[in-house]
Amino acid sequence: MEIEAKRWGFRGKQELNAASASTVRGYLNQIIARINKDNSSSVIRLGHGDPSHFPSFKTTPAAEDAIVDALRSAKHNCYAPSAGVLPARRAIADYLNRDLPCKLSPDDVYLTSGCTQAIEVAINVLSRPGANILLPRPGFPYYESCSAYNHLEVRHYDLLPEKGWEVDLDGVESIADENTVALVIINPGNPCGNVFSYEQLHKVAETARKLGILVISDEAYDNLAFGSTRYVPMRVLGSTVPVLTLGSISKRWIVPGWRLGWIVTSDPNGILKKSGVIDSIAEFLNISSDPATFIQAATPQILENTKEDFFSKIISTLRECADICYNRIEEIPSLTCPKKPEGSMFVMVKLNLSMLEDINDDMDFCLKLAEEESVIVLPEKQRINGCRDSSEIEELASHYFCY
Repeated sequence: MEIEAKRWGFRGKQELNAASASTVRGYLNQIIARINKDNSSSVIRLGHGDPSHFPSFKTTPAAEDAIVDALRSAKHNCYAPSAGVLPARRAIADYLNRDLPCKLSPDDVYLTSGCTQAIEVAINVLSRPGANILLPRPGFPYYESCSAYNHLEVRHYDLLPEKGWEVDLDGVESIADENTVALVIINPGNPCGNVFSYEQLHKVAETARKLGILVISDEAYDNLAFGSTRYVPMRVLGSTVPVLTLGSISKRWIVPGWRLGWIVTSDPNGILKKSGVIDSIAEFLNISSDPATFIQAATPQILENTKEDFFSKIISTLRECADICYNRIEEIPSLTCPKKPEGSMFVMVKLNLSMLEDINDDMDFCLKLAEEESVIVLPEKQRINGCRDSSEIEELASHYFCY
């Protein structure tokens, strides 16, 4: 039986195409598709922040035991409150309270499905017609994708490689205006591998306060610092400027697939409450998904029972890997590393295209590396979006890759 031709009233959403194409996964899919299936070499995946793929990075048995206990108790097969179960929120507040002048309470903590959903919450809550947000360049491209999908204008400020990837604060002030809602920092840095000093964070807080905007501090790699700069969370400056901290157990505990994250408000002056941001966070979570209840229930035991030697071994391994990468890069004439990584799980590498044959830009390099050597790295083009003109794209985007 033939269906009579007619005009159907549905169609795909075009905005999703552009938003998805500029994500890490979008670029990874393009690069992975170029792997030569006839090549017998094992694929070396260095293009994604998932350490669990590698045998050197395994989570602690304390975390696994906590999950098993929560499941076998049969007490956590139910729906959870939209903000998360209270014991988990209390445990996360206690975990984050170390060295804080103004202590967090469970009411300051909202559980999310990983740090990715925390980003979605923050962007959705802050987006409004005509508003703009300041993102780091280089940065994590999901912020661009999420902002574009929510019609929130993106303006980029630079991280300065010649100054160890410090924030260009003069640039921040030059691009902000009365419609700017927030400034995003990523600390430890993704993808630059930098760690901001307290002095730098204080300057960021003072600048944001001057501009009347809040700071979104992406701390997905919190405490994964192994260089000379001590890791300091942005929330210590919550009395200077309102801070939304985004975090998770994904990286520090090597369990990105467990999807347990949080968005935390640090605002002893109550500015976020007065502006309606707190209410909007709660309201958005009422219409979104939650982390699995048994994962939430296991969180207090995970945080309490993990021994310090587990973290020390992870840091030691990361430091060793960073040393090896940096030293080997320094031996290759066509590659340079602006700054030795001190945190997170990434290193930024600059290409000298004049010394490479038949390589047009960073994407071309990554595609051919995958095809010829089965090695996956990410082009920095996907992280340096929104450049002001074509010459800037050529100077910044085409010369860097990261892994």
